Amino acid sequence: MATNSAADIVEAVGGAGNIQSLSHCATRLRFQLRDGGKVDTKAVEAVPGVMGAVPQAGDRYQVVIGGGVQNVYNDIMALPGIGEGGGQVPEDDMDSIKARERAKGVRGKVAWIDTFFEFLSDSFRPILGALLGASFFITFMALMATLDVIPDWNAPGVTLEPSWAFINLMWQSVFVFLPLMVAYNASAKIGADPWVGFAIMAVLMLPGFTALGAGVEPTALFGFEAAQVAIVPVFGIPLPIANYSSQVFPPLLMAAVLGPLYKLLRKIITPNLQLIFVPFFAMLIMMPLTAFIIGPIGVYAGAALAQGLAAINQFSPFIFAIVIPLAYPFMVPLGLHWPINAVMLLNIQTLGYDFIQGPMGAWNFACFGATAGVLVLTLRHRDTQMRQTATGALAAGLLGGISEPSLYGIHLRFKRIYPRMLVGCFVGGLVIGVGSLIMGLPNGVTTQAFVFTSLLTIPAFNPIGLYAIAIAAAFFTAMFLVILSNFRTPEQQAEFEAARDAAEAKAAAEHVKPAAVEESMGRAIDGSAAAPAAAAAATAAAPAATAVLDRVAVNVHSPLAGKVVPLSEVPDPVFAGGVMGPGAAIEPTGDTVYSPGPGTIAAAQPTGHAFGLVLDGGLEVLIHVGIDTVNLKGEGFDVKVKNGDRVELGTPLVTFDRAVIENAGYPLVTPVIVLNADDFGEVEPVTEGDIKPGDSLIWVEPKTE
Repeated sequence: MATNSAADIVEAVGGAGNIQSLSHCATRLRFQLRDGGKVDTKAVEAVPGVMGAVPQAGDRYQVVIGGGVQNVYNDIMALPGIGEGGGQVPEDDMDSIKARERAKGVRGKVAWIDTFFEFLSDSFRPILGALLGASFFITFMALMATLDVIPDWNAPGVTLEPSWAFINLMWQSVFVFLPLMVAYNASAKIGADPWVGFAIMAVLMLPGFTALGAGVEPTALFGFEAAQVAIVPVFGIPLPIANYSSQVFPPLLMAAVLGPLYKLLRKIITPNLQLIFVPFFAMLIMMPLTAFIIGPIGVYAGAALAQGLAAINQFSPFIFAIVIPLAYPFMVPLGLHWPINAVMLLNIQTLGYDFIQGPMGAWNFACFGATAGVLVLTLRHRDTQMRQTATGALAAGLLGGISEPSLYGIHLRFKRIYPRMLVGCFVGGLVIGVGSLIMGLPNGVTTQAFVFTSLLTIPAFNPIGLYAIAIAAAFFTAMFLVILSNFRTPEQQAEFEAARDAAEAKAAAEHVKPAAVEESMGRAIDGSAAAPAAAAAATAAAPAATAVLDRVAVNVHSPLAGKVVPLSEVPDPVFAGGVMGPGAAIEPTGDTVYSPGPGTIAAAQPTGHAFGLVLDGGLEVLIHVGIDTVNLKGEGFDVKVKNGDRVELGTPLVTFDRAVIENAGYPLVTPVIVLNADDFGEVEPVTEGDIKPGDSLIWVEPKTE
């Protein structure tokens, strides 16, 4: 996205002065604003490259960009007045911001729930890129094992040769140290020093900490077999030694306690000593507290949640496979999926596999299928902006497994999509459920790794065939349902088509300096073959035009009765400045526009406000009825011709209701422009006086060598 687009986003959210802070996740810009009421959401969504906008409570605002969000973020931060105030919210303003959040509320009108889920999501968002990258290494290893290139790389007791073992370490570098990454992000989110949070969690992951439990028989923590710990006495107090690799609940709980403690220490320690003693006392208190109490509670809580979901899945994999994809479309917009992501990681660590991601794939691919259906319709409807949004969202989904661009950029904006997408979710889940029953799969479709459900990660699932069939069924069901029923309501479609036609007509008639008929006025508004036909007809209507262009003069007759005024007096800078070409203008006294000579209609706008003609001899002429009359969307205009029609001098082109135009406040002055004056010699328009239809208005000399 260009820098000017970044500036457009800033302006649309109320300007640099309205931005309290700015951050970003994998696909979205995340604004903390001073006044959310200053945002112009329509202006935000109209910025090129923006896929959608998500207003939130507490003066928070999200702009969906897609995979290029980092570049857009950098462009915005480089703008004047942004870099100085962006980034972290000043500590002095935290209380006022939280007060506004509590006052407005979200997610069921309970502010603390919104804060809770923001805490969860912000703890994971910054590391999504690392997780996504690691998931591709996992998929590659799974594919190699499927092809029998290597043994089952994730099975207990399997030893890989050094080359493959090194590749295996590439994904482990992310997942083994995931608790440290989560601890850093969560501590930063809660207002504590993120490196202090990192250090506290690092104690539990040191080889020396794990070695304390060497030789001690592990026991099930609180009766949960998935939570095996070794109990070691430290200063006479039992210390549970657990494997904290890939754990996410312990660092989240640690940060939740560290935040209030950090605030308390800042209040009771003088500012001159805070740099030294706040981190010291925080670590002194939190390291033992986390090791003895918080860490084990986190392990227990995760194990309890994972075991509960596993029990549901074992009771009926069929029901589980259907419920998960139907629930996710409602969980993701609310941020309720973040705890489930944590459970997936815990499943892999404790069970050696995860049973949630398979059914979740049905939801993701139903989501992507609905986006594909929207993309097909945008091609049919000539919806350029939505086509760009759908293309980026579909690429992010199919290649990266990221649903946010589809969800926020498209699906939540058009309510007709969700029911069709849910059918796709149901079909995909049904395929997994029925397939699991037929194949005797006690846990359904599983995976041994945490991956993003995309086309590239299909080999990570087992059985691959069943999973591939399920996601294909979900994808194409949602896609075809959206195509068959449209993603807009009839009213929305009619409104869009009117706006599209008006925009196309304005671009063709007012803002494009053309070099040829098809480019100047010529693409038919209805998108049919009429435009090429019009161009072909124009060529046929002017036989040997190129041969006579240098030696034939053309007389452009007046298409209206009225008074001639110089083009420079037209109240539109495009026409008055001669950007479109030379010509004349008429203040009409009648209500009918006639052909200014024999030729062919190259572009007849359905709104009736503009016509492009190719006169015999090859001269291209634009007649624009009034100024900004495109905004009337055809009201008060009765068009008599269509693209490709052969016309003679005096053939009626359109009649218009003067009262409609005047009451709307638009000038009636009608410019008559020679579009391809460069192909001819001198253009001599009549500059003043009364005129009637058929009188000479513009004399165009042939080009001389």
